Amino acid sequence: MDRSQLRDIIFKKRSVLCVGLDTDITKLPKHLLSEEDPVFSFNKAIIDATKDQAVAYKINTAFYEAQGIQGWITMQRTLEYIPKDIFTIADAKRGDIGNTSEQYARTFFHTYPFDSVTIAPYMGKDSVSPFLQFEGKWSIVLGLTSNAGSADFQLQQCGDELLYQKVLKTVASWGTPENIMFVIGATRKEQLQEVRALLPDHFFLVPGVGAQGGDVDTVCRNAFNKDAGVLINVSRGIIFASTGTDFAARANEEAIKYQKEMSVFF
Repeated sequence: MDRSQLRDIIFKKRSVLCVGLDTDITKLPKHLLSEEDPVFSFNKAIIDATKDQAVAYKINTAFYEAQGIQGWITMQRTLEYIPKDIFTIADAKRGDIGNTSEQYARTFFHTYPFDSVTIAPYMGKDSVSPFLQFEGKWSIVLGLTSNAGSADFQLQQCGDELLYQKVLKTVASWGTPENIMFVIGATRKEQLQEVRALLPDHFFLVPGVGAQGGDVDTVCRNAFNKDAGVLINVSRGIIFASTGTDFAARANEEAIKYQKEMSVFF
């Protein structure tokens, strides 16, 4: 999915909602556990309940890889079930020496044809470049994250700037706003403003809304650009809004609530 297609679905739905399918099998509603593929049954119901509000789905691959071969099968089935006009993200946080990154890129852009994949840039340009060779695909690079440990490296001084600032500017020069996004945490207004000023045209994948304390209003007021320019990810707050038989209905209610909050910015 290219930028114009992503923009079109965002403005059509008046939404920047990304639903995170961080599907922890230990948290599934008990009535699903007798299903042949309980995680897929859960994901299918969540997708059906939220597809009118969501512009993206983010599959956190760790929750699928942990289940071995069955997990990879479930991930593929889930990816195939997502409507084709909704942006897909493999939240895999890959990044390695060039020939290894080439294989990771083939994994998530060819074997499992996601629209995008998250990447850790610590190893530098040759670990990111292979992902940028796929037309119509996106590299979503870790920039400024919302976890407590981000202070260990990202917020450390690096010459006359902070390390995350150097990472953002350097990585942005390797590609374009048409094929690189950045993960930018939602929890601090001042940093959202600063990063948007630094990168006025790029899309941001914004975690941290909901369970981690971020909110839609803060993100939209401080990070929107002419194309909206953000995908706000909500995982637990939607998919585990209930762990009872009403889980899909509750997910629908939460997705509608988030979409309504977002719609006022269009």
